[in-house]
Amino acid sequence: MKTYTPSKKILEKYADVMVNYALNTGKGIKKGEVVQLTANEASKPLYAAIYREILKQGGHVIGNFAISEPQYDTSKIFFEEADAKQIQFFPEAYYKGLLEVVDHSIYIIAEEDPNLMKHIDPKKIMARGEALKPWRKWRTEKENRGEFSWTLCLYGTEAMAQAANLTIQEYWNQIIKACYLRNPDPVQKWKQLQRDIQKNVTKLNNMHIQKLHVVGEDVDLHITLPKRVAWKGGSGANIPSFEIFTSPDWRGTEGWIRFNQPLYRYGNIIKGIRLEFKNGRVVRSSATKNEHVLKEMIATKNADKVGEFSLTDARFSQITKPMADTLYDENIGGKYGNTHIALGMAYRDCYDGDPSKVSEKEWQKMGYNFSSVHTDIISTTDRTVTATLADGTQKIIYEKGQFTI
Repeated sequence: MKTYTPSKKILEKYADVMVNYALNTGKGIKKGEVVQLTANEASKPLYAAIYREILKQGGHVIGNFAISEPQYDTSKIFFEEADAKQIQFFPEAYYKGLLEVVDHSIYIIAEEDPNLMKHIDPKKIMARGEALKPWRKWRTEKENRGEFSWTLCLYGTEAMAQAANLTIQEYWNQIIKACYLRNPDPVQKWKQLQRDIQKNVTKLNNMHIQKLHVVGEDVDLHITLPKRVAWKGGSGANIPSFEIFTSPDWRGTEGWIRFNQPLYRYGNIIKGIRLEFKNGRVVRSSATKNEHVLKEMIATKNADKVGEFSLTDARFSQITKPMADTLYDENIGGKYGNTHIALGMAYRDCYDGDPSKVSEKEWQKMGYNFSSVHTDIISTTDRTVTATLADGTQKIIYEKGQFTI
């Protein structure tokens, strides 16, 4: 496999963004805080740069560094060899202790085989996600209390570039451009972008939208929003992030939708996805490739419901080409921006209030979904989104890849 390493200057700027902007809702870490840094060997130049930057800022690092070569990848070995008891094993004390100590999490994506799990029974992958669901719940609760933040970023590999039909240099040029790593001060650039995105977020929140109708050649979908809902965007969670998103009341989802972008998930590539909803649930699903993985995911508890609806304005996004990775593809700009939904878990910080004071019963009553799954599926085709407001009037809020508010 060919290798490519960005320059020291680019890596240092990347680390600066991840440590001093991406965490703590755009404010970066504070001295004495603990950051869990997770990556694999393929991303070691960036891993080392971020590790160094955390220490320079007075933080503490808990490292989680894995093997990336496909033949030695322990996640694959686990699913090949683990029996039912091993799949269900959940070291509660370990995860509780780790979460008690950690203030922030940075995860570096770097795939050396997008089809790593193609021979693995997807039932095992979904069962493992269910076993780890308590950890996800605890982490969400800590985040809702304002005591934890997380972010993701991408380290491009030759395999990922090939999957995107780009050279490794072209692939990295997309990363560098999207993250503003050639800017003299990328942290300040991200803070300015956050302020610009927030203008549209504020407008959407002031509109008091009750329902959305998404229409295009490949979609006719109705989405209902909870009564106390908030739109979010530009907070630093995910680098890069140009999207504006919210969490629907899953019970009001009706209609159908197709996706023109492949889904890279669970070590598989799923293509040609089509979903049909009735009374808030997926009642029909299909895919032209790896349909069995899609169906097994949807069969997971509460993964047949929508947890997120998102729009990206093409004028903001610096990503112009599909990147064979959800983090980038869900933020792609291009001609029509992108529309995507996530099946599974809702974002509870999309509640217009203090989420730490809401009970599980109240979350259910408002239609916020909870699942071990949160899978974004993306389309970059031309779509029009019409909002129904609290007073019954309708307004087009998004068309031709741009917000119209």
